[in-house]
Amino acid sequence: MRPGEGLDPVAVQDAARRVMARCDALASITATPGAIERVYLSPEHARANRAAAGWMRELGMTAREDAAGNLVGRLDTADSESAALLLGSHLDTVPDAGRYDGMAGVLIALAVVRLLRRRADDGTWRSPFPFALEVIAFWDEEGTRFGTALLGSSAVAGTWDPAWWELTDDSGTTLREAFADFGLDPSRIGDAARRPEELRGYLEAHIEQGPELDRRGEPLAVVSSIASARRFHLTVEGQARHAGGTPYDMRHDALLGASEAALAVERICRGEHHAVGTVGRLETFPGAVNIVPGEARLSLDLRGELDETRDRVWESIGKELDVIAGRRGLRWRAEEFHSAPAVLCAPLLQDVIRAGIVATLPAGADDPATIYSRAGHDGMALGALTDIGMVFLRNPDGISHHPAESVSSQDVAAGIRALGAAVTHLAAEPAP
Repeated sequence: MRPGEGLDPVAVQDAARRVMARCDALASITATPGAIERVYLSPEHARANRAAAGWMRELGMTAREDAAGNLVGRLDTADSESAALLLGSHLDTVPDAGRYDGMAGVLIALAVVRLLRRRADDGTWRSPFPFALEVIAFWDEEGTRFGTALLGSSAVAGTWDPAWWELTDDSGTTLREAFADFGLDPSRIGDAARRPEELRGYLEAHIEQGPELDRRGEPLAVVSSIASARRFHLTVEGQARHAGGTPYDMRHDALLGASEAALAVERICRGEHHAVGTVGRLETFPGAVNIVPGEARLSLDLRGELDETRDRVWESIGKELDVIAGRRGLRWRAEEFHSAPAVLCAPLLQDVIRAGIVATLPAGADDPATIYSRAGHDGMALGALTDIGMVFLRNPDGISHHPAESVSSQDVAAGIRALGAAVTHLAAEPAP
């Protein structure tokens, strides 16, 4: 019998329905009526943690909130000091979010624990493996409130940046103040950090935030890596002048230069299969209807499968901006405010996830797809601490960060089986 085949199909289907229902339950925990919005260190954060902690305790797990506000559930082996395999994702959202990004991963992890746990002689639930099972629900993966993503997972990885304490939200509340208001002690943030020897690795199930699986007609994929990313504030400077009185040959229109720059980003990235760039924000100043824009500010989110791909594309964009500015009599500058290297999923964890997916497929089926993640995930931070692996679930039409985000109960069931089989395969491997 292959790992994963021993899971009761009826129990798996029940678990998938439970995941879908609990995604709906979490969707009702929102700061915005009629939409889904849960941000870090908010009343909704506390409510979601309470709900998820209750689901953990139902499984016989202990549940605790760490020093960064992440929720951690643990199912021990007979040895309470054993290392743990981390399973999980995040519970925070972007504004007007879908209901599966992050949440489905946390709930699939809980479903796997339910299906794999075993009763000990004393009646308590135990992990049947040489490692404990932990489910972690990270917070602030999205960076919605304070503008810097991966705060919760960075705390767990031990890479917290003290400069973050002075970040502010839209109301002017600092991160330090928000910690205190939530009941956390900023001076104890180091307590959230884990040691490498405490962990066997980190596995995450996540909906694909793109259409590749949907186009392939496949439910699951092995993730090879998480894309590198760089983010910039770009400023284009021209000259503000009267809209009626200034002839075209005397105009230095910053908006037109910025518009050309945005189109250049699209053109350059379209020519590079392993990179993607997005201009998500564009503002002009003074911003009056009767003034030629003297300044334009735009954002650039640039991602690549590998760091060198991303950096090569940025160099090409910079050269094109030089050409645009020279032709239009403009100046431009860039301020980089985020940089993250590509994070490779560990070969062993890719292998066990691949084997787990194969356990869900009919005999003789083609090998499952292996794709890289263009979206960021908590594994980017966890990769500094331990080996990471991810499995993607099909997301019809690939839409995410939007209410239309979707996943089917059937694909969730496949994801539960695959992740459960991957954990079983990993347990058969010698510990490093």
